[in-house]
Order: sequence, then C-alpha cells, then structure tokens
Amino acid sequence: MRQLRTARLYTRTVELRLDWLRSDRERSKLIVALRRYSRKKLTLIATCRRILGGGKLAGGVEAELYWLGQAREAGCQWCDLEIETLRELPGQTARSLPVPAKILLSIHDFERTPPLPRRLVHARRGEADAIKIAARALTISDSLRLLRLTQDSKDAVSVPMGEIGLPARLLALREGSALAYAPVAQATAPGQVSLHDFKRLYRADAITGKTKIYGVIGNPVGHSLSPLLHNTGFVAAKRDAAYLPFLVQNLKEFLQAIPEFGLRGFSVTIPHKQTIMKYLAECEPMAEKIAAVNTVVVGKDGGLRGWNTDYVGVLRALEGKIGLGDSRVLIFGAGGSARAAAFALANAGAEVLICARRESAVRELAKACGAQVIARKYLASACFEVIVNATPVGMYPHAGSSPLSMRELNCKIVMDLIYRPLRTQLLKIAAAKGIRAVSGVEMFLAQGFAQWELWMEQAAPEAAMRLAVMSQLRADETSHVKN
Repeated sequence: MRQLRTARLYTRTVELRLDWLRSDRERSKLIVALRRYSRKKLTLIATCRRILGGGKLAGGVEAELYWLGQAREAGCQWCDLEIETLRELPGQTARSLPVPAKILLSIHDFERTPPLPRRLVHARRGEADAIKIAARALTISDSLRLLRLTQDSKDAVSVPMGEIGLPARLLALREGSALAYAPVAQATAPGQVSLHDFKRLYRADAITGKTKIYGVIGNPVGHSLSPLLHNTGFVAAKRDAAYLPFLVQNLKEFLQAIPEFGLRGFSVTIPHKQTIMKYLAECEPMAEKIAAVNTVVVGKDGGLRGWNTDYVGVLRALEGKIGLGDSRVLIFGAGGSARAAAFALANAGAEVLICARRESAVRELAKACGAQVIARKYLASACFEVIVNATPVGMYPHAGSSPLSMRELNCKIVMDLIYRPLRTQLLKIAAAKGIRAVSGVEMFLAQGFAQWELWMEQAAPEAAMRLAVMSQLRADETSHVKN
C-alpha cells in the first residue's frame, strides 16, 4: 500500500502483482485495504501470474481466477490475463470468467523474442480489450521488432525485456505502446529502471517524435552515470532531448539501428572506442592521432563524425595538482582511455611509461605517442610522479578490486579513470600510503561537458550537471557504508 501511494505521485495507472505477495493471507489483507482505498482518477490492473506464466503464484488456474475475482470486487478495473490461462480453459471465453471487466491479454517469452507478425492482429478479438507482448530481447534487432508491433495499434503493449532491450523499453510510448512498465521501487529484473528514473531521469513519458535522442554505447554500460549527467543538462538547458544507455555487444548491429532509434549522437565506452573508427565518415585530428573515439555526432545525412574528449578530461583532472612538464607518468592499461591519457600527458611534456597485459597493444601505443614500455615486474622498484589507472578493474559493481598493489604505488599522485565508485579500492590503498588520490570523476565531468557542447552547440550547464553526478556518487558511498 505504501508503494501504491508512491506510484500515485507519478502515474494514474498501477499494476498490482498479487502473485508477488508471500501468501494468501497477505493477498487477503491487500484486498481488504483496497476496498477502503480511494481510486479517484486511478486505474488499477490486477495481475496474479502463475509460475507457469513466469510469475510466483504456486496454484493452478482456479487460484489465479479466484484472486483476480477478488481484485474485481475490490475495485480493480483491469486484469492482466495470461494466454496460457485461456488455453487451459477450452470452451470458455475470457468474458465469461470472474475477472475485472477490462482484460489485457498477455503473452510472455522470458527466453527470447519469438517470430512476430508484421502487424499485431488480435487473435481473440473481442476476448480482450488490449494485448501485450513481452519478450526478452537478445539483440537490439529483437527490441526493435517488438516496438514495431505497436506502431499501428492503439490497444497494444510492447515490453522488450532484458538489459539490451532497455532503450526500446524507454521509447515504447513514443512508438505507440499503450503502456510502459517501471517498478515503483528498485528494478526486479535486468532491463528495468525504477518509476522515479523512468519519469524523472529519462522522462520517457514525455519523449515524442520531436525529441532528440542521444546515448552511451558500451559493454558493460549499467554502471554509467552519463545518462544522469546529460539528461540533467538537457533539463537545465530546457532542451527536448533524452540520453539512453545502450548495451552493445555487436557494434555493426547497433549502427544499423541508429535511424530507427532516431539517434543524433552518442558516447562510446569500453570496448568500442577503437572499433568505432572504421565506421566514421569523418574524425577530428586529435582523435585520429589517438586512434580512439569517445564521442560521435550523427549528421543529417546519417554520416558519423568522431571526437575524443577524454583527452581534455585527463588534462583538466590533473590541472593545478602537479606540473606535467618533465614529470614521470605511468599509464596502466592500453585501451581507448589509456590512449587518450597517454597522448594528453605526452603532449603536455611528461615522460610517459605504459604497462598493460597485452604486449602488442602496449608497444603500438608507446610507439604512437613517443612513450616507453615498462614490464609489470619492475613497477615495485620504479618511481613516478603520477600513476594513472586506465583499466576497468575496480569499477562498480566490482568495487573491491584494485589493479595495482600497495608496493607498486611509488608516486606522488594516483589517478583512477574509474569514477564509480568515487573512491575506488586503488585510491583507498593510495590514501593509506599517504599518496594523493585523484578520482576519475573530474575527467568524467570534463569530457562529458565537452560532449554535451558538441551535440547541443552551446555551453553546458556545468554546475547543475556536476551537482547531480556528485550527489549520486556521495549517495552511493553512504549506501555502501550502511550496507
């Protein structure tokens, strides 16, 4: 009931998952509470999904129908009825069942996206008031196939499930889906965002065909605070734009989907910063020199133009903390972020040394930026002014790991390009040794501001964007301490 009251602050349509309650006793208590609850301007959908249909109710058809009937008596106007239930009731129609008057007939596939018709035609027209198809999207193409089903129908619901399907889930209302789903509290499955984030962070209910869509692509991408950074900027600047997270396993497939998503630009993170370059129509000179891109603008002709704003981010993060000219700097890693850091610091006059697992990548990067190669076995006896971690080791949610040990940290400053958590295990080790620790959040913010300005062609509202990110990172730390 607390969740129902919370939901009412954001939406007038609420689904009650009766099967998620722990017992019939709890279900009975909820029904009693609902009978006393004011439903003014509120539409309630009762769902009591059995284990057979992917729910939690242990009983059979009779148990499901009983609780849906109770929900009807308590004032629920709609119910979500699984197609499996009708299949188990030969000779009966949905309209003859003791369920709420409005019926949402649903079909779920939790394993894959099955073959779908080009258009959604109700198989049991008259048996239901609306139809829902929810399926796990294993590819970006799967999620788009689901979205197309609702484009010509006013009484159809499309629900792409899974993390790959999240962007399509956030765009479902734009594509004509009658409903979109978000849990009141935390997500209960991959590919979900909370109702608060759905409405406030992504403003998914306000996205229209005129809204400019941007995003971040990577694998993993769930840790990224880029959606918070950029969406905060859009709100502060009063721009009709939205920024979404895209889990991209197959880069070519994502690029083919750009027109259908309507993307105007995107950030690029691990592991696509170098691979993306072969698909660009144009690349700024520094990004070409670094051979890594973290920002893409989609032209009106569909052509992709690439930039590297990580370069600026690294320099701004260390600005005023140490004179880089003639400083000895270790870059740990050889990926896209490491390349940006190596070129930035070498061009600033630092003596750069690079260490990473992939020997061929280390040698190639060192040759490209005029750096030296150093084997890991020598780190414990070597000294530097600055050590920069450019690997993902220690990134949320694996925050307890460190890429380097205490005996390998012999320097004045340790900078971790990871920004979530704010204090990584590496930075904690550095602080314990009396070494100045620099969080990657400074680089993250600087490169993000530069990205925003490339897309919007105006100055970024830096204060609002910084406040949003820092507040979230501090909240993460507080939550971690409590846990």
